[in-house]
Amino acid sequence: MEKKTMRRKGNLFSLIPYYIWIFCFVIAPILLVFYYSLLDLHGHFTFENYRNFFTSVYLKMTLSSFWYAFLITLFSLLVSYPAAYLITKTKHKQLWLILIIIPSWINLLLKTYAFIGIFGNKGPINAFVKAIGLPNQQILFTDFAFVFVSVYIFIPFMILPIFNSLDKLNPALIDASRDLGASKLTTLRRVIIPLTMNGIKAGVQAVFIPSLSLFMITRLIAGNRVITLGTSIEEQFLTTQNWGMGSTIAVFLIIFMFIIMLITGEKRKGAARNGKAK
Repeated sequence: MEKKTMRRKGNLFSLIPYYIWIFCFVIAPILLVFYYSLLDLHGHFTFENYRNFFTSVYLKMTLSSFWYAFLITLFSLLVSYPAAYLITKTKHKQLWLILIIIPSWINLLLKTYAFIGIFGNKGPINAFVKAIGLPNQQILFTDFAFVFVSVYIFIPFMILPIFNSLDKLNPALIDASRDLGASKLTTLRRVIIPLTMNGIKAGVQAVFIPSLSLFMITRLIAGNRVITLGTSIEEQFLTTQNWGMGSTIAVFLIIFMFIIMLITGEKRKGAARNGKAK
């Protein structure tokens, strides 16, 4: 009994650094953001920032942010799921996976500037357009360019969890579905996708949540045509110096992220996952 008590105390002490880290780098910054959200430009306590958030300007910006995050997540999923499925069928699947993940190791700013060169008026795309006798196309600073670059950047984060789910899928279940007369499409719809849903949800989390707060790509690629919650937070802190309003938007962004995590969270029910017993 005494040994169990001492072991329990030892476990509690070993968790102290973890709790300190969580408080310093997760809880304290959130509390600080919430505190600043209750201050006006002169440092006085007020709820005016929260009232302003529900005006048409910020609501429209929130809807726009959700819309672009939805588009980026949707196109990332449409590209990533077939790609991950094909990778699991290849002989050297780990090598192909690494080749897809490697671009995510490159600095985001460098990738963004690379696309500025590609989409620019003197870039290779416009050079090709000119070669076939068409006038220059304005690709940069458009919604298309913003969504395209964002999807390219987030694809590795979508592929990885889907690949893991597909790789763990028991092939006997697919064979059983085929033996029972199901077509390839039915097997995909009724067997493969439901059993890899946790990977899809993890990918959606990894793409949708950061897409809500994008700000650098909106400036460099979209030319401020796209305003997201992240862009507005940056403007409030750096341009207008209204830290209270910037913090209020950040508070709502945290709430939205928390809700999305709840909706797309993994639900572990039953005794088996991906068709394989635990």
